[in-house]
Amino acid sequence: MAAQLQAPGYRAVEVVYHAYLTGLILATVLRRGRHDAAELVFRMFRRQHLEKFLPGLALLGLDRLPHAVACAQYHYLSNHLGGVRVEYAHESDRKAWVRYVPPRWIYPGATICGVPSEVSRAMLHGWHGHNGVSLGNPRLGFVCTSQTTDGQPGLEGYYLEHERALAPEERVRFAPGEVGPDFDPARAPRVEGADWPPERLAKIRRNYAMDYVRTALAELVVSFGPAEARALGGAAAVQIGMQHYAETAAMLGVTGDGPEDFARYLVAMATAQGDHAAWRRDGNDVVVEQAGWRLMRGIAPLHPAAFEAWNGLWEGALAVHNRRLALVVARRLDHGDAAFEWRVRTRREARA
Repeated sequence: MAAQLQAPGYRAVEVVYHAYLTGLILATVLRRGRHDAAELVFRMFRRQHLEKFLPGLALLGLDRLPHAVACAQYHYLSNHLGGVRVEYAHESDRKAWVRYVPPRWIYPGATICGVPSEVSRAMLHGWHGHNGVSLGNPRLGFVCTSQTTDGQPGLEGYYLEHERALAPEERVRFAPGEVGPDFDPARAPRVEGADWPPERLAKIRRNYAMDYVRTALAELVVSFGPAEARALGGAAAVQIGMQHYAETAAMLGVTGDGPEDFARYLVAMATAQGDHAAWRRDGNDVVVEQAGWRLMRGIAPLHPAAFEAWNGLWEGALAVHNRRLALVVARRLDHGDAAFEWRVRTRREARA
């Protein structure tokens, strides 16, 4: 029963973080242009690759397969478990296909129309093109045959082990027009977990979305500097918080528009993210304390701008919950305090 009660929280976190990832990319395209957005996406996916690819191969039991097959199966399984529509096809031990089927997870709905081709290519250069390097196989590359951002029916391509070592610029090649084999679900790879209960899959999908935001916030500061990370990341966060508050509050069973109600929302979201949180009354304020920050754990050094951007999610949520309330940050873990502390109060008291 406890796990079933956690599933809506996991889903609420997934919704917010998934939307924030997409929003950050689109905001960068709008405010800084397609080339900067591509650079940010490249950095995000390269960081994720370096953190997760080799451990993930071992965890999924793929590390002893031929390299092209292992890579295609890794992308199929890791994305499939994360809730992404994806297909796989084995052509030979040296050539295996992967296809990300529309609707694209990272760019849901109409957002796909705002994503330049360079941004999609940057993801491939950041991750897919580096697989051979990480495996110590200089002959392994990725050939992209289709991109949804170019109006083609999915992001598709194949891992190919060539006869010779590839130069860095050859590790990702584009060959529009080639068509891969049809997907056969009966021949798709499986791992222990294919029959996991819904709440366990919900937790995996929560983690999938959170991991992307973790890397996005870290690389946002590195790519554009702290001031721009605060401005761009914070503005996108506020908009996402506003857009998804009603939906996620309903998932969490939060009703009403008082400060205590919003405190319950913050505590429920923090708990669903894997952090310990609680709220209490302190005079006219409602105080929320969060005693960990699982999202950014292990990233060091971490600039305070990452928190300031992320905090916009909750500022935006409160703006919809009750626009006459303010969210004041009183203590911060990233400043050496024992916990994050927010105080929810009326805007008149916040100005005092």
